[in-house]
Amino acid sequence: MNENIIQAIAAELKVQLSQVENTLSLLAEGNTVPFIARYRKEATKGLDEEQIFYIQKQYEYQQKLAERKENVLKLIEEQGKLTDEIKQSVMECTKLSQVEDIYRPYAQKKKTRATTAIKNGLQPLADWMLSLPKEGDLTQEAEKYITETVKSADDAIQGAKDIIAEVVSDNAKQRWAFKDTIMQAGVLQTKIKKDAVDENQVYEMYYDHSEKISALADHRIMAIDRAEKEKVITVSFVFDDVALKQKALKTLLKGQDTIVETQLNEASVDGCDRLLFPSIEREIRSELSERAQNKSIEIFSMNLEKLLLQAPLKGRIVLGFDPGFYNGCKLAVIDATGKMLTVSKIYPFSKKGEDEATSKKKLLDLIQKYHVQIIAIGNGTASRESEKLVAEVIHENKLNVSYAIVSEAGASVWSAQEAARKEFPDIEVEERSAVSIGRRLLDPLAELIKIDPQSIGVGQYQHDLPQKALTERLDEVVMKSVNRTGADLNTASLELLTHISGLNSGTAQEIINYRNENGRFTNRKQLLKVKKLGPKAYTQCAGFLRITDGDEPLDQTSIHPESYEAARKLMESCGITKLGADDISFPKEKTVDLGIDEYTLKDIEEAIRQPLRDYRDQFDGALLKSDVLNISDLHVGDELSGTVRNVVDFGAFVDIGLHEDGLVHISHMSTKRITHPSECVAVNDIVKVWVYQIDEARNRVQLSLLPLEELEKRDAAYRHRKAAGKNRPKPKPVKKEVSMDDALARLKERFGK
Repeated sequence: MNENIIQAIAAELKVQLSQVENTLSLLAEGNTVPFIARYRKEATKGLDEEQIFYIQKQYEYQQKLAERKENVLKLIEEQGKLTDEIKQSVMECTKLSQVEDIYRPYAQKKKTRATTAIKNGLQPLADWMLSLPKEGDLTQEAEKYITETVKSADDAIQGAKDIIAEVVSDNAKQRWAFKDTIMQAGVLQTKIKKDAVDENQVYEMYYDHSEKISALADHRIMAIDRAEKEKVITVSFVFDDVALKQKALKTLLKGQDTIVETQLNEASVDGCDRLLFPSIEREIRSELSERAQNKSIEIFSMNLEKLLLQAPLKGRIVLGFDPGFYNGCKLAVIDATGKMLTVSKIYPFSKKGEDEATSKKKLLDLIQKYHVQIIAIGNGTASRESEKLVAEVIHENKLNVSYAIVSEAGASVWSAQEAARKEFPDIEVEERSAVSIGRRLLDPLAELIKIDPQSIGVGQYQHDLPQKALTERLDEVVMKSVNRTGADLNTASLELLTHISGLNSGTAQEIINYRNENGRFTNRKQLLKVKKLGPKAYTQCAGFLRITDGDEPLDQTSIHPESYEAARKLMESCGITKLGADDISFPKEKTVDLGIDEYTLKDIEEAIRQPLRDYRDQFDGALLKSDVLNISDLHVGDELSGTVRNVVDFGAFVDIGLHEDGLVHISHMSTKRITHPSECVAVNDIVKVWVYQIDEARNRVQLSLLPLEELEKRDAAYRHRKAAGKNRPKPKPVKKEVSMDDALARLKERFGK
């Protein structure tokens, strides 16, 4: 292991070197991130999954960086041009792009004006000009290089200038300095194209927009990139190019006079305009886009994690309600284990001969026959009309039933997949969607895990993101969420088992095959009898797979089999005979040597107290309702409860029961300055909001996380500070006029007579 890399990672994470070293050793041994995070806390000193993922990625990147540095130094040395200064510059690089900038002058280039000039033998003339001659005649010097390919002295001088222009562009330190200047002081400018097509004026704010590059918000970068890609706008940079060209010339001149100053100036201007500035602009645009994309990926992953970890509504009979107009509403009743009991259809909003009263009667019959406790209504087409219908059935019949609006994103994707067809071969695709919607309320993780994360719809600009990076990050989130929750070994689906630590699609299928052939598992040790699942995989997965009502009571907990002996000793020494008993207590001083570390001991104690604890119970579940809300019912200042459906850079969308989600802008989230909405809310949070603004014509509602009085107080305080000048830059001191007599007196005081 590279000690320098380990030190850099430890410094970045602010952890001990041993934590990084031990983590890398555990990863090298083939242990999974979830396993290390939960069962090797003593070695990592309690690092979580995100820290372990970071260590893994950073070490891989730093290894690539070290390898590239070594290769670049070797390639430069082979050319006989390696100096101590170049070597030091390369070794000090912290990014691959910096190494490439240093290597740029030595790399094999495609055909350019400079490479053509060098091929024509003009490098010595360029070197002579760069030596800053103080006397001589440039034309006479250039005539020495006239050949069949170089027809005149002017052609020779132009070729030498082309070489010098590339020297200007390839100067790594100058490139970095200019790039930093443009980043800090430059402005990004957008203009609408003459032939632009933007029917809904989605990008209207960018038709004539200027903003400092350093102040560009990530979501605006994404919008600008998309608008440019769709050929709606042009993008350019505005900066003091004249000053930078003068600096480039100054670098060439090194403070000396020379007879070729005019030619060097022309070469440096050409190098900046033709090569350096366009290259820097491309780099900056690329880095801005990468930064915005990475931020968008993190927002997506954060939203996905909250969605996957929402609290399940266990032990309820659920009716999944997939709304629709012409093709009717699909209904599916699900029992407490997720098993489908029946499916049906009603047509309350179509002209298929079924009136609303008939639809209500069918719905009521289903609710009463199967003792439905909760109705899960998909949030797609006809959602609000369906909500109104359900609310009326509940009220008209005085039913003790609640309903919740559930995101149906991806339900149609899953219902058309092979796994769904295999599970429900005798029902239609739309009816399978109703099953999925119902199950999402009963156990969100178990159902959502079956769907490609990118189809769940909780990101921003997701189709503009690098798909490989997005997929890798979302896979990490899924792995983390599944393993924090664990799975029932006897009921878990193929999709759920596939994401368990140590398993893959092949071993997950073998577990299901074993269940089908031998019946339910009664002991975790039986996993060792599953084909293709060896001792290593068993160690990685066993603690995450639970068995209820099995031969071994500890199998229902998160305690790993390797710690069973310690757990039994602990229970025996404390007189504990039953897991989860009300009177369980553990003395601070242990009377027996358990042979385990403090981290493991703490986890074992927690598991003994709450053997069936679900990690997700600490989070919000679905917001249950029994009445419907219309936009005409709202007034500015009304207080409501809602569910956060999506979090983006500029705010959060909250479902308050209207056709469209309300928007809480980032400026209406806190009395303090925040940099991102995720500091205040997350997907699936149930929040209290106040109506800030109503636009009935466009069916839009703006919301606030703060009471309007509190918002007004905050804004009034800001206006007061602004009026008092506290937010203004300090004025420069005004110079007082001094009389001649006073000036003479001060001079005498300072210097004497």
